[in-house]
Amino acid sequence: MGESGQAGNQDPKEPTLHQRIQGDIENKIVSGEWPVGFRIPFEIDLAKQYGVSRMTVNKVLTQLARAGLIDRIKRSGSFVSQPHTQSAVLEIGDIRSEVESLKLAYDFRVIERIKHRASPADRLRLEVPASASVMDVTCLHRAGGKPFCLEERLISLDTVPEAEDALFTEITPGQWLLRQVPWSSAEHRIHASAADAATAASLGVEVGTACLVIERRTWSNSGPVTQVKLTYPGDRHALTATFAPSS
Repeated sequence: MGESGQAGNQDPKEPTLHQRIQGDIENKIVSGEWPVGFRIPFEIDLAKQYGVSRMTVNKVLTQLARAGLIDRIKRSGSFVSQPHTQSAVLEIGDIRSEVESLKLAYDFRVIERIKHRASPADRLRLEVPASASVMDVTCLHRAGGKPFCLEERLISLDTVPEAEDALFTEITPGQWLLRQVPWSSAEHRIHASAADAATAASLGVEVGTACLVIERRTWSNSGPVTQVKLTYPGDRHALTATFAPSS
């Protein structure tokens, strides 16, 4: 079949058909092109559109349903579900507190900690000059012994030089920064993403699994402090916010 033939010649850097279908549907949902309640095209129609088997489409829709992006109703079809996120997240949260609120044991480990000169991508992420020194820190947070969140953080050593000597063995990078640096402003970006091979391996999920991603940048009066990407398996996390009418 064309599906297996394409898979055999797949460039490792190119998304698989499974990932492409899932990504296309996620993007339509997240962008609002497919609003809440929108009926997803039937499996047979998606299979024809992408030239794959209905089984492949069924697996994609099953993953999206587990992630809470769609509702599958027997004999009626699949529909875009009400999103878990009720509004923008306004606080800089603590992952330990999130886990402990679930009555689960919390632990974390540092996977990688590297100091280097800011690359072009780093300068874009953190808005620092070409001469800036930065530190990459990657951590895995676990809940009840299972992967809960993958943290990929970039820290400006020009703004927070003390971070160069911090090992982050007893306290997470996020909590360490909150204790060391008074932040003045923050920016959040929340979106859905399909897990790539490295992310899937860290979180113990299949490649292409729908994940919830929170990206945040914080600044102090001295300049940019950190940019962090927090990736959660979509079926293990939801965001809520409490707010009141402005006076």
